[in-house]
Amino acid sequence: MIHFRVLKQSKRSRARLGILSTPHGDVETPTLVGVATQGAIKALMTDDVVATHTQLLICNTFHLHLKPGEAIVAAHGKLHKFMHWNRPLMTDSGGFQVFSLGFGRDLNMGKILKGASSERVRAHDQPQSLTITEHGVRFRSPVDGHSLFLGPKESIAIQQKLGADIMFAFDECPPPVAGTAYLRESLARTHRWAAQSLAARTSRQALYGIVQGGKFFRLRKESARVITALPFDGFGIGGELGGDKATMARMLGWMGDLLPPAKPRHLLGTGHPEDILGIVRAGMDTFDSIAPTHYGRHGVAFTSAGRLDMKKTSFLKDDRPLDPKCGCKVCHDYSRAYITHLFRAKEIAAMSLVSFHNLSFYNDYLARLRRDIRRGVL
Repeated sequence: MIHFRVLKQSKRSRARLGILSTPHGDVETPTLVGVATQGAIKALMTDDVVATHTQLLICNTFHLHLKPGEAIVAAHGKLHKFMHWNRPLMTDSGGFQVFSLGFGRDLNMGKILKGASSERVRAHDQPQSLTITEHGVRFRSPVDGHSLFLGPKESIAIQQKLGADIMFAFDECPPPVAGTAYLRESLARTHRWAAQSLAARTSRQALYGIVQGGKFFRLRKESARVITALPFDGFGIGGELGGDKATMARMLGWMGDLLPPAKPRHLLGTGHPEDILGIVRAGMDTFDSIAPTHYGRHGVAFTSAGRLDMKKTSFLKDDRPLDPKCGCKVCHDYSRAYITHLFRAKEIAAMSLVSFHNLSFYNDYLARLRRDIRRGVL
């Protein structure tokens, strides 16, 4: 199980400093959770991830079920041993894939809508590529096309075999263009599945419930009321939180007020650099984001001066590090010119170097924010 302590509550915002204790060590919060979808941070070795000061990783239940399968992971000593990660681990529930392989694929959109869009998903609508039932979801495997079913019992059974310190209840991540009628249906299912997830747990792993409700505060409030009444060890916030940064910040602040202060809060799948301060000020303890490594693999470095596109030929004449204010080993050892050369030569090392730097940049920024909370200036 886990134990969470709030060490300091800010008097200037909802930000808080905490310690999340797990069977595999303590996590200083607030912090980033690195996304190791298939048991690895893309383009990095596990020891490299440790060197970026990443404290906690989250792996994908759905994809690990497909490859290599939870039975194989369990036979190799469960996920920590299998991936050579002796630090805290989370596994998600597979609920995001209900969206990404369903309405997300149908409508070619992510969970956060870019720009205005009218309602397109109404009550009783079903995605084209999967079937959502009261008991769970019937998927078509993206690997080989075979049919597979995932519901609360199945998700918890898989997560228990994977053996992470923290699991998530099975839920439905709704599409950002869902109307209130569909969201009410979806929310009722998620609430039933939350109770079923708790009933299915037989291990001592921690289990977080997930608050949904889309961009509608009244639905978020209702979801928080239902989910926090259940004996979860912590709470996740999923789905869309509004169509722009300001709305997301307000919604997160409201969510911080609705969730019990004594339990940890995790923001699912959100966290560009410009979002981090708002996430922390809203009182979130952990958040996961693919941004540092996704952008890193595509040549975008996050720095104290903004984003740098390392594929630009202009950097071939630049001997400076990615970020002169960064103390990571990439900035210590390599120039912008060399990294740009690697990208233009299509060398895999380029993706590794920028991904390493980006993770270090995130973790260094969050360490500074933790110091600011401790000092009482945030």
